[in-house]
Amino acid sequence: MNSDAGTLQERKPVIEAVDVRKSFDKGVVQALDGLTLTIGSGEYVAITGPSGCGKSTLMHMLAALDRPDAGTLNVAGRDLNRLRHPESFRRHEIGLVFQMHNLLPHLSALDNVCVAMLGAGTRPKEQRERAQELLSLMNLGDRSYRRPPQLSGGERQRVAIARALANKPRIVLADEPTGSLDSASVTIVLDALEELRATEEVTVVLVTHDDHVAEAADRTIHMLDGRVAE
Repeated sequence: MNSDAGTLQERKPVIEAVDVRKSFDKGVVQALDGLTLTIGSGEYVAITGPSGCGKSTLMHMLAALDRPDAGTLNVAGRDLNRLRHPESFRRHEIGLVFQMHNLLPHLSALDNVCVAMLGAGTRPKEQRERAQELLSLMNLGDRSYRRPPQLSGGERQRVAIARALANKPRIVLADEPTGSLDSASVTIVLDALEELRATEEVTVVLVTHDDHVAEAADRTIHMLDGRVAE
């Protein structure tokens, strides 16, 4: 845990969920059952809990990929229950990183990052400069023109993190980003997440089953049965 992170009370909330509920299969599966939590701007938070406790459903809610059945969910100053343009919200506010990096294998690392900026209104030269800056931040400056098959698993995941940052989001949501990596690559990715939090001033919310990964965060939120465990 980062001892310099400051307390939650000192931070302006960037994520606020109050009594959020979400069910599937006509109510048979209760994925979120009265979940309430607050995450401050600039925090690095790990979300842990057993499989099926609602972690991934929560991440989908935060990214406006789905909506709650009930409750209040405010992210980056937006009421997600009333969000009219979720695609625009994600483009400007949210960076997504998944366990499977989903890079385009025929494009270079640089072009994979640039793809995230298509339609963002920036010029191609500015896009490439931003992509190169982010790859350098991820210690991949000398890998810019290599394609994903020419990169290690840890390097591919760092390209995915760079891509998530391309549009300068306020929040990075990482769902098991180290789940398929070896221990050396895990350390590199965790260092990269901490570096981007410091340099890009983003909020990082990371879902993990790995206690070692969770320990790198400022704070751990443990979920159980669709809510925050006391």
